[in-house]
Amino acid sequence: MERLYDRGLEAGRVDAVEGIEADQLHEECGVFGIFRHSNAAELTYFGLVALQHRGQEAAGIATVDGTKMYRHRGLGLLSDVFSGGQLKELIGDSAIGHVRYSTAGSNTVENAQPLTFTTHQGNLAIAHNGNLVNAHKLRVDLEKTGSLFQSTSDTEVLAHLISRGEHDSLLENIEDSLKVIRGGFALVFLSNHQLIAARDPNGLRPLALGKLGDSYVVASESCAFETVGAAFIRDVKPGEIVVIDEKGVQSTMFVKQVKRALCTFEHIYFARPDSDIDGYNVHAIRKQLGRILAEQHSAPGDIVIGVPDSSISAAAGYAEKSGIPFEMGLVKNKYIARTFIQPSQEMRDSGVRLKLNAVRTVVDGKRVILIDDSIVRGTTSRRIVQLLRDAGATEVHVRISSPPYRHPCHYGIDTSSKGQLIAATHSLDEIRQEIDADSLEYLTVPELMTAFGYGRGEDYPFCNACFSGQYPTETSGGKWEIETLQEAGV
Repeated sequence: MERLYDRGLEAGRVDAVEGIEADQLHEECGVFGIFRHSNAAELTYFGLVALQHRGQEAAGIATVDGTKMYRHRGLGLLSDVFSGGQLKELIGDSAIGHVRYSTAGSNTVENAQPLTFTTHQGNLAIAHNGNLVNAHKLRVDLEKTGSLFQSTSDTEVLAHLISRGEHDSLLENIEDSLKVIRGGFALVFLSNHQLIAARDPNGLRPLALGKLGDSYVVASESCAFETVGAAFIRDVKPGEIVVIDEKGVQSTMFVKQVKRALCTFEHIYFARPDSDIDGYNVHAIRKQLGRILAEQHSAPGDIVIGVPDSSISAAAGYAEKSGIPFEMGLVKNKYIARTFIQPSQEMRDSGVRLKLNAVRTVVDGKRVILIDDSIVRGTTSRRIVQLLRDAGATEVHVRISSPPYRHPCHYGIDTSSKGQLIAATHSLDEIRQEIDADSLEYLTVPELMTAFGYGRGEDYPFCNACFSGQYPTETSGGKWEIETLQEAGV
């Protein structure tokens, strides 16, 4: 069997900013893949740079030259993991890569992806964006029948399912395994001679297909295509497997599409504003959310400011609709990453000031309308409001471009338990008092959906479970809540 050359190096564990990052939502990861390009490793690296916002705890790239597979992975940002010329050691003309924020499994180098395996069918690398809600049950069943696991990542469960497949074809074994797992996933697989991409039947997590010359690429977001000079072709469909090999691109559905349910937080917060996901431009949606806020939840103010970076588009939309001037009242320190070490409690307590600065000359003496995309625990919102008051703001009116976040996500977003979500335990006025705002308003779910062109009461093809508690799948494994497996065509 071909030898796997693992060039993984542990970059060292780093801690998130308490009170800032712990109070924000985190996408689990981003994936990228390219088939048959002479600069596969380098292009994968640049594609991952464009997706760095989706995961900042770990990164990795695996390549294949048709016989041997090479891999380098580690903890930290891409610039940390690939700081010593490791890209030159990743030989081959096909590659997949991954940036990770850990939701399932701890942040150890063993859980860094891509995961790589040698099987009787050849080399296999897997990179996964999302979360499998039945991973624990499957893992227990696999362990009872002899499987040994090297990590705590739910992605390894899928690898064991594939290795136990009864078919001679790797693709057929992947297809059978995808029918067993439940949850949200965008997956890329790399074998000796194929690049395979798959998206969950609900389309919870995004995945796109592009082309660069004679090569094909896949990525979590279309912004990665722009970075490497590729052209966007289309989104991978929910329930679809895309196979890329010497014959070109072939497509098959591993399950009939069940209720489409793209995560709305991709457009509200996670995705880059220059990405297009399932036909919607992220910046355009966020700007429309701001307009709707101005129409439905206006506030008295002299200036409108957004919390950088994800709320700037919504703030611009609010200002445009309301006629109130948009200003850069908060400036983000670009050199404070999500994963940096805080040496003292004093620094943790002042963490927001390390990451954000209020522009005193802009906000002093002004009634400020502050636009943000969400409130999770409330600690960051309270500190931002205090920043503005300390800078001289006479009033701070907070407007949120999403509904209240009341329920945990089980599909790849790292959220606290329901008891730690402030909107699940506090009334609107209690939240307002907690964050010390003069007024506070959120969008409603129907108002959110109007930004995508849907009317009140329509059947929305989005997952809004974090707002409504209505999950598109069973959250603990085994059975679909929306449709049975028989109805789904499994």
